[in-house]
Amino acid sequence: MILTADERAIAQAAQALRDGQLVGLPTETVYGLAANATDDAAVAQIFVAKGRPPDHPLIVHVASAAQVPIFAAQAPDFAQALIDAFWPGPLTLILPRQSGVATASAGGQDSIGLRCPSHPVAQQLLHACAALGVHGVSAPSANRFGRVSPTTAAHVQSELGQDLLILDGGECAVGIESTIIDCTRGAPVLLRPGHITRVQIEAACGRTVLDKDAPQEVMGQAAPRASGTLESHYAPRAKVRLMSGQDIDAKLQALGPHANNLGVWSALRPDAGAGVLWRAQAQSAEQAAHDLFSVLRDLDARGVSQIWVQLPPGAPEWEGVRDRLQRAAA
Repeated sequence: MILTADERAIAQAAQALRDGQLVGLPTETVYGLAANATDDAAVAQIFVAKGRPPDHPLIVHVASAAQVPIFAAQAPDFAQALIDAFWPGPLTLILPRQSGVATASAGGQDSIGLRCPSHPVAQQLLHACAALGVHGVSAPSANRFGRVSPTTAAHVQSELGQDLLILDGGECAVGIESTIIDCTRGAPVLLRPGHITRVQIEAACGRTVLDKDAPQEVMGQAAPRASGTLESHYAPRAKVRLMSGQDIDAKLQALGPHANNLGVWSALRPDAGAGVLWRAQAQSAEQAAHDLFSVLRDLDARGVSQIWVQLPPGAPEWEGVRDRLQRAAA
């Protein structure tokens, strides 16, 4: 059930979350499958609906920084600097969790991922929920576990069915999931790249951002588990292959008239026949991120057996796109 996100629909969705139901929620990154973060029974429905392992933690979405103390036991100074710089926005912070709060959402860990989305519908819904005593919603991407994330309400419905209440907030502006920074080990650690880059993170908090595979002797302990960090993720049904633009052209030339049932996402149109479906890869990282999941879904829906993707540039701003493509191809 897709509803235009007007005042009445938002109130209906807030009440549904208060009553322990699931809701499809638009954010600026991707659509989420939301449940009351402090209702473990409601959160358990997310894992069932997605086919997601219950030890794979969820991100809790809050209306503002004022709700952080409800879920987090503390926020170090560098985490507060990031909140001040980027919230509301596509940044998730992993913080020490308040004991006994959002246990199911945390996937059994003593840390919790928190984010304050900037999408106006998400903001309206979260404030409406807070007025009903729901001070945060757990909301992983609204798709089957490991599959391509949804960036429209129709994508959510195609994945999870017509019975789910889905607020239609239009197409997601960013198009890939939030940047995740672990703040539990004394230094900012990048667990998942996204729209907000490590360069921006370092500038905002004045600290060097470490990689998630930093040696434990440096960090003192292993990185917490976090959403979207499994080796294989964001995958369409078709096999995704990453290669240079030159390799794409060479392989298509070698196949000649036998190049059939292929999807190609590359910067330049390849010289290929009708059996190859081409989609233009944007020259900017921001636009490519916006397009990525929609392109994969479109080509998948057209029944291609393989999707050949031109490797994006190695520049820092492309890190989020490269991460999603590498996991889609794993």
